[in-house]
Parts: sequence; structure tokens; C-alpha cells
Amino acid sequence: MPRQSENLDRATPGAIAVAALELIDEKGPQALNLRALAERLGVSHTTVHRRCGSEVAGLVDLCMDHLATRLPDIAPGVPWAEATETRFTRLYEVLTRHPGLIALRGARPWLSRELLARLVEPQLAANLAAGMTPGRAIAVYRQLYLFTLGAASFVDHRDPGGAIAETRTALAALDPARFPVLTGHLDEILPVVVDHEVHRQGLRGLIAAALPPGPGRTPAGWPGGSVDQTPYGP
Repeated sequence: MPRQSENLDRATPGAIAVAALELIDEKGPQALNLRALAERLGVSHTTVHRRCGSEVAGLVDLCMDHLATRLPDIAPGVPWAEATETRFTRLYEVLTRHPGLIALRGARPWLSRELLARLVEPQLAANLAAGMTPGRAIAVYRQLYLFTLGAASFVDHRDPGGAIAETRTALAALDPARFPVLTGHLDEILPVVVDHEVHRQGLRGLIAAALPPGPGRTPAGWPGGSVDQTPYGP
């Protein structure tokens, strides 16, 4: 029988997070529990309990700590709009790879240390450096975060073909007299079901609206954008 120290070596926070994400991705969020994780890791139930407590919330925090390490480090000289788009695009990409994790969040805020350190704190600092008041900085962050969380919640990119086929079947069953737009524009509606472009354009719209119009605010080609970009920070 493995010694307790060997169990702890196999049940590092990173190993638990990887196993938990695999379990969620393979079997759905309802399959996540300490015993299933212990079996996957080849350790005792109590070993996993020592690492993350008895609540699923502790496992979710471990997963978010692990995933937050994939968020980018952005140099201070990068323009605010570009840095903001990079952070929230990466968050969106991470979340769409693990849609079950969002279901486990429920109404509980994500307060993992790594997420706070790699997303929340640097984005708030960037907002302040871009000239926002503290209240405005937090409001803008929440708009970007909630939009990204919501966009990731409703898009399953693991099986885009299946999502489109299921949507097509449901819309085709509608009465055209009652739903003329939905039934009459299937070819235009269906690709948007799994289209990352929806998030990208919506995110850019929020970013462009976050600061007053004028040169140096947003990149060329964005709503209200310009070629000249003013970097934030020293």
C-alpha cells in the first residue's frame, strides 16, 4: 500500500486540477466528486480531501488556479485596448475548452488566487492607468468578464457539427407562420451558433465603448478606432 507521502506526491494541486478537468470534460460536471478523483489519481479519498477540502467549490478553485496560468503576461507598454482584448480572448478560449467548469461555478464567484493575480488585478491596474476612476475601472472589468463568461457558457466548441445539427433540427420543426425569421434564414443563423467571431466583435465593441472617443484609444478597424495607440503604464 502506498505511503501517505507517496499519495500526496501523486495528488499535487496541479495533478488534481488536471484530473478534475479530464473528468468534467469526459463525463460532465455532475461526475466531479472526491472519490472519482481519488480513483483516477490512484490515491485515497482522504488524500484528495486534505488537498482541497470536502466541497466541489474547492476543486473548482484548484481548476481555475491551474487554468489561470495559461492567461498571458502582458508587458506594460502594450496599448490598453490590445492588452484587454488579449486577456479576455484567452479567458474565452480557456473556458470554451472546459464548458462544464462554468456549470459548476453556479452563483459562486471565482476567487482563486491565480485568477485574481493574472486577470483581475492586472486588468484593474490597466484600467486605472488608462485614466478610469476606480469605480469605472471595476465596472468596465465586470462588463468584459460577464460578457466573456456568458459567451463561453452558450457555445460548445468541442462538437460544433453536433451543435449546428441539433439547432437545425429544432428550428426546422418550428411553424414558419409564427417564426418567419428563424425558419427563413437558417443558412445565416446556424453558423453563428458556434462562431468565435460573435465573441470577438462583441468584446471589441465593449472595449471601444469603455473609453471616450478620440485618437489613441482603440486600434484601426474597431468601432471608434484609430491608428495611433497610446500605451498604458510606464
